[in-house]
Amino acid sequence: MTDKSGFSAAAPANGQLTRESWKVFQIMSEFVDGFERLAPIWPSVSIFGSARTPPDHPDYRKTEEVARLLSDSGFAVVSGGGPGIMEAANKGGYLGKSPSIGLNIQLPHEQAANPYQDISLVFKHFFARKVMFVKYASAYVVMPGGFGTLDELAEMLTLVQTGKSRRIPIILMNGRFWSGLLDWFRNTLCEEGTISPEDLDLLQVCDQPREILDAIFAHYETRGFEPSEEEKRILLEL
Repeated sequence: MTDKSGFSAAAPANGQLTRESWKVFQIMSEFVDGFERLAPIWPSVSIFGSARTPPDHPDYRKTEEVARLLSDSGFAVVSGGGPGIMEAANKGGYLGKSPSIGLNIQLPHEQAANPYQDISLVFKHFFARKVMFVKYASAYVVMPGGFGTLDELAEMLTLVQTGKSRRIPIILMNGRFWSGLLDWFRNTLCEEGTISPEDLDLLQVCDQPREILDAIFAHYETRGFEPSEEEKRILLEL
């Protein structure tokens, strides 16, 4: 039976309500474990890209090179822990001087943990995992990828644009791949007024691994990697 608002007047089954309530504790445990494992690891750079990129692909090799440069320069490298670009990122970080971190997700297909992880966390919930990518990152490096990569990119742009996260370098690797999307941002979203022209300044495009390292160091040159007190407050409320 429903009232005129369309909501059922019947109480939910006790078993279903119990399962939903206990789910909160599972979610809490993912956040607590992530905070405890990742808080001491800084500075770090989160790297994203397709799970389907094979090891002989130029994007795989460039990702591995970027990650190795970052690791040898003192940055922990964080990826999704799976195959493809994620594996390349973890591999480069693993072979370098700093920790390689995998934030693995349980999926029906595609995701299998790669072997290049000094620290490996496993999540059931995408939203808890996404917080960990953002919360401790000093920069985002986004390689060519599919829906998941676009999701992470849009998430970070939205958080920075709305002031819900601190401003960090968001770097797109491989300008040829991203040119169509950037043109759409510029010629459609800006023209329609759904974003502001200055929002495009949140993004940088690099084509060479060394450029990424230089861009990150340039961003922090006058301020250091430690978040300010205001940034710490923002990240606490992320």
